[in-house]
Amino acid sequence: MSKGDYANKGIHTRLAHIGNDPREFFGFVNPPVVHASTVLFPDAATMAARNQKYTYGTRGTPTTDALCSAIDTLEGSAGTILVPSGLAAVTIPLLAFLSAGDHVLIVDSVYHPTRNFADTMLKRLGVEVDYYDPLVGAGISTLMKPNTKVVFTESPGSNTFEMQDIPAIAREAKARGAVVMMDNTWATPLYFRPLDHGVDISIHAATKYPAGHSDVLLGTVSANEACWKRLQETHFTMGCCAAPDDVYQVLRGLRTMGVRLERHEENALDVARWLEGQPGVSRVLHPGLESFPGHDIWKRDFSGASGIFSIVLAGGGEREAHAFLDALEIFGLGYSWGGYESLAVHVFLGDRTVAKGDYQGPVIRLQIGLENPEDIKADLARGLAAAAG
Repeated sequence: MSKGDYANKGIHTRLAHIGNDPREFFGFVNPPVVHASTVLFPDAATMAARNQKYTYGTRGTPTTDALCSAIDTLEGSAGTILVPSGLAAVTIPLLAFLSAGDHVLIVDSVYHPTRNFADTMLKRLGVEVDYYDPLVGAGISTLMKPNTKVVFTESPGSNTFEMQDIPAIAREAKARGAVVMMDNTWATPLYFRPLDHGVDISIHAATKYPAGHSDVLLGTVSANEACWKRLQETHFTMGCCAAPDDVYQVLRGLRTMGVRLERHEENALDVARWLEGQPGVSRVLHPGLESFPGHDIWKRDFSGASGIFSIVLAGGGEREAHAFLDALEIFGLGYSWGGYESLAVHVFLGDRTVAKGDYQGPVIRLQIGLENPEDIKADLARGLAAAAG
């Protein structure tokens, strides 16, 4: 069965089969892991014309093609590049579409390393950077300038999970000639397909749910037809390519991402609803909860939720936050998310300029893993008791 024949199959069927055809590799179910720099040409004329599928390791191998093809199938994209980290998946497209004198609008609830890149590297290169309210919606049009070349979105927002009206933002931004980018790591293309909603470039830290085991770093960037060539050319120019073993691990993780995400979503919603009724919790910041302000947008545009959300403790500061975290036994204290294990981190929001919010106490981000939900709840209860004490 060819790759195209899976277009109308269920998501788990697609995840199990997309990206490679075993008949191309002697019937082996998984594609080869090709470790390559030099690729030989049969003769000088072919070498001069580069007239063969593979020419050098940085420009693609059967291993990278397998993952790129799978991601394109999920995203509905014209092409995908693979880079060594989620942050590189942010920086490469920004460098591709911004030049000195340009203006970029970035959502204020963005992933902090994205902000750091914009405030340091982009500004040093002569790019004008402004941040906007994640709730701006179609009002983005009033913030755009004649030199606005990129509008960078992330929904839900990092750490506090504000929902953006992506279709409205994309419509207004593109009407004024800007390229629209979205960091869609939270939802993955299983639960939201940015290009279907007007976005030009979809960004993922494949480190998270696609890899799924907290042991590999990788980023993917997928573009529509209009933006693909420029993205691809920048990727080649930067030489920022992913290693074959990492690519293979993400492709392997992709096969089980659907069933893992279902468990993450089920556990997270169960725990989030339980936390809403717990003493010591001021608010639960999860778009899938009816109480969350952005729930209607989430319900309209998204088909599911992943395993990460935040809670706001009922008062206190760093002391209470640390007491909560130090009492946890199942939850690890560590950055990143999307792996099989539960994680917790005290969120810092001091870098924001617009989306400051009104939080009664410390904000704690929780990655709900694949453990039994009753054990997760018992662990969180220990944390809440410690914070209260």
